[in-house]
Amino acid sequence: MDLDFLAQNSIIYVLIAWVVILGVAKALKLEKHGFDIKPYSLTYKNAQVQTALTKMLGRTRRGIRVFADVSVVAGFIMMGFAFWFLIDNIAKFFDRPAEFSELTVLIPGVTLTSASSILYFLLSIPIVLVIHEGAHGIVATLEKIRIKTGGFAIFIAMFAGFVEPDDEEFNKAKKISKLRVIGAGATSNVIFALALGALLLTNPFFAIIVPDPIRGAFYEIPQGVTVLSIMPDSGAEKAGLAANDIITSINGVPIVTPFDFTKVKLAPGDIASVTALRDGTSMNFQIEVMPSPDDPTKGLIGIIRDNSLSYKPIYNFIEWNSPELSMFLLWLWMISFFIGIINMLPLPILDGGKFIHSIIDKKLSDATVNKTMWAIYAFTFLLFGLNIALSYMKSGWFTI
Repeated sequence: MDLDFLAQNSIIYVLIAWVVILGVAKALKLEKHGFDIKPYSLTYKNAQVQTALTKMLGRTRRGIRVFADVSVVAGFIMMGFAFWFLIDNIAKFFDRPAEFSELTVLIPGVTLTSASSILYFLLSIPIVLVIHEGAHGIVATLEKIRIKTGGFAIFIAMFAGFVEPDDEEFNKAKKISKLRVIGAGATSNVIFALALGALLLTNPFFAIIVPDPIRGAFYEIPQGVTVLSIMPDSGAEKAGLAANDIITSINGVPIVTPFDFTKVKLAPGDIASVTALRDGTSMNFQIEVMPSPDDPTKGLIGIIRDNSLSYKPIYNFIEWNSPELSMFLLWLWMISFFIGIINMLPLPILDGGKFIHSIIDKKLSDATVNKTMWAIYAFTFLLFGLNIALSYMKSGWFTI
């Protein structure tokens, strides 16, 4: 059974997998071992989490104290960065469309339809959640806030981890203690992502997402994308483009990797301005765009290109021989970093909402606090929703 077949039927296979999980859980009678089984969820709670966290804290108290204090400052920085990114991204859509970053909510079987992407996502999420919730729990223990239970939940194809602090003790805790506990989860994810990113700077796959100033310091930048062959009777053949030419731009959009081709929107019948290197000499071609044999509404210039990544790490002291491992670690980095950042947005179900509420609570009346929080929630939701809506306008309901 090939990956394309799985991808085309991903929703069906996600549902089948869920039915299998429920069947196994029932057969093993997991209800007797702390599991709560429902048709749409599988939840596990353990009341012994506090004991494990206390033992861990006893060996690392000084380091955890520093981490807890850093988490408060990091919480403000991550929230500010998240707002800046969303606002700046909207501005780019209207001012510099080529630089607009498309956003989507990752849902297995819906926006995640590639079998490999679903696998990498499902493997990454539990690791990220253990780090996130573990950080909440150990900082709560440091602040002498009791943890009632900890565990995880699976909602068909979505994972959630949690620690449940004692509500009464949490509400009575000092404001700074609350901020430390709340900020710890997202901070741990970002710190983990930074450490993993430092390791991946020796990996050519990671170069795709590294910002330009850093990329130039750690990678040899390719000239462009090599043409392997020309499709017969295509616009590229008629314009004189040849095999071994290196395409460097299309319609003014720089082409450095195969992924850059997705930034160029070509419609059948258009004339594409293509710049390429031939034996070191830059040449310009005006190429008539042809319809794709697979989808007549999409345009092609008529080439078979080299789809390999041509970035070469400067510090190549790790041999990355497994593309699958590289892609998994890239997904793990991405999920960890963005879950950390997005979690600090002030929305009702995210840590950012609790963070802001803890800051303004008891400084204002309850009614004023509620009105303020809902105003913040509405503004944040509008920003986030607008980014997703503009992404849809640019590329439709895109999948990964």
